[in-house]
Amino acid sequence: MSQPETPTINEIERAFVRLDEGQLHLRRLPAADAGHVPMLILHPSPASSWFMQDLVLELRKAGCLGEIIAPDTLGNGDSPAPVPAEPDIAYFADSMDRLCAALGLEQVDVYGSHTGARIACELAAASPARVRRVVLDGITEYEDNLRDAVIANYAPMVEPDEYGRHFIWAFNFCRDQALFFPHFMKDAAHRLAVPMPPPQVLHRMTLDVLKALDTYPKPYIAAFRYRAFERMARITAPTLLLKPETELALLNASVKTALGLLADGHEATTGGSPAAKAAAMTTFLKRQLP
Repeated sequence: MSQPETPTINEIERAFVRLDEGQLHLRRLPAADAGHVPMLILHPSPASSWFMQDLVLELRKAGCLGEIIAPDTLGNGDSPAPVPAEPDIAYFADSMDRLCAALGLEQVDVYGSHTGARIACELAAASPARVRRVVLDGITEYEDNLRDAVIANYAPMVEPDEYGRHFIWAFNFCRDQALFFPHFMKDAAHRLAVPMPPPQVLHRMTLDVLKALDTYPKPYIAAFRYRAFERMARITAPTLLLKPETELALLNASVKTALGLLADGHEATTGGSPAAKAAAMTTFLKRQLP
């Protein structure tokens, strides 16, 4: 069978699917071959599926031929707000399970980045019949003192301001995440050694934060509260842990711990580009595992 033509961003469709919370927004690339398992792509906070488009296209170029679906997490992008005042990751994972049911997808492969990785982890743990294989990109459990500080300071509620100061805050909030981790600890010990994203990327992330100004903290806080290592032992699906060279050392160091907890865990050191990640993911998804 010949490889499909390289898709363009214009071929990524947008759609809304009604859940109990309202109309959940997603982007999707139609299948090039209907015989393949669909793939669910879950974005990090505080962004939206807009940031997953390059990965979607690179996955298709690498040979992922099934439908690729990238939803906006409830509370992010163009999706509605979560219903609970303080939703947990189990709630967000359940929303993805309900999305799959609404789309008629009996089984999916799932990839998640950061907040999306927590949701993917819980979806695989709680709904094993739904998930064939899992790819986790940037997942850990933080020590209690760091977790408490992050929950208290990382994703503040910001009200619109008559002088527009919330616009300035949103841009600096997104920029500071490229400079420090956590972004509110602005000292040399927490300085990141990664390049600043292009202005166009910072602009788009700022728009996503402003669009969901009153709800963006909910998936963020749920992600930091999630005890991933306590749930990994329940995952029966083959699971790939990515170690991108551009990732936080803290997150890549957690891969060893995660491998000791997973029933069928694998790791892949990779470049940080969408193309590099897509190559590693596609190799894993196509591999015949025992």
